[in-house]
Amino acid sequence: MRTHESEEMYLETIYLLKKSRGTVRSVDVVEELGYAKSSVSRGVNLLQKRGYIEISHLTGDIEFTEEGLRKAESVYERHRVLTAALMKLGAGRELAENDACRIEHIISPEMFEIIKKFAEN
Repeated sequence: MRTHESEEMYLETIYLLKKSRGTVRSVDVVEELGYAKSSVSRGVNLLQKRGYIEISHLTGDIEFTEEGLRKAESVYERHRVLTAALMKLGAGRELAENDACRIEHIISPEMFEIIKKFAEN
């Protein structure tokens, strides 16, 4: 998995976990993705170094920075819109979700806007 794609997967996972649980720690990401603790630790540390998240030294809770939240919301929006567009084309939910998850990391902003207009009609 490319660094960019991996970074976006972590951001989206943290975003969705925060929406459903309120608080997120690295162990929650491990459980959600099924990755090794060491892989998640590296990924989360990279997000922290890039300024997308902050981790509480007391609780281990992960919080988004403003930039991180914007990026996570953008990734999630691409996922939602692409899933809707693929379903509109006739794909079942599971197939649409799986393929949207792959496409969301490589699609150009221009193509995303075209697909977004299609999905909204």
